[in-house]
Amino acid sequence: MLRVGLTGGLGSGKSTVAAMLRELDAQVVEADALGREFMEPGHEVYDQIVAHFGSEVVNPDGNLNRAHLADLAFRQGRLQELNAVVHPPVIEAQRRWMDEVFARDPAAVAVLESALIFEVARDACARGDRELSDWRRRIDRIIVVTAPDDLKVVRYAARVLSSGSAAGSNLDSIKADARNRLSHQVPDAEKAAQADYVLDNSGDIAALRVQVQALWPRLQAESNKPGQKLSIQ
Repeated sequence: MLRVGLTGGLGSGKSTVAAMLRELDAQVVEADALGREFMEPGHEVYDQIVAHFGSEVVNPDGNLNRAHLADLAFRQGRLQELNAVVHPPVIEAQRRWMDEVFARDPAAVAVLESALIFEVARDACARGDRELSDWRRRIDRIIVVTAPDDLKVVRYAARVLSSGSAAGSNLDSIKADARNRLSHQVPDAEKAAQADYVLDNSGDIAALRVQVQALWPRLQAESNKPGQKLSIQ
């Protein structure tokens, strides 16, 4: 078994790498998808968010107003408060998922795609949460996907515009939002210094695929080492 954390800043291309690894037979879970699920009505995380931030974050249909919540988090300095509610249950769900994967296939490569592996640890440390502050307890190997920040901003803006979720926003405001979000993330250089593998996504998708295909056999080989404790200490 091998527990792999796949991370990178906003617009780095980590989701593209996750898709490539899935094609190569890795088991992949997306932290963002888990977080979105837990923030739906009927979940305890949803209830805690409403209790903490108030009814102003709830739309008339009962769903969270994610744009307003993002504004509170990123522009009004309440990101730590939101993360303290969302991160612990999401990480517990990740652990359960990995346990299920390895119960089915002890030699599996289980990949956790998350933009915030290092940020979760940083924020947990600031809160005094020792359990979440050490990602090494949960992850055996870290892959960091890097790209220049200017390119990340362009990719983020293109994704937002293509999704149709940018109604009422112009390109400059979307790019400003991207830069603001990046300012809350650990810089690539710091992530890369702690990573086991670094993938450079400053080029095209073909160049990225070559790197992923070269990495996959190494991950498989590490997963297939019998009886070895792979956690980095």
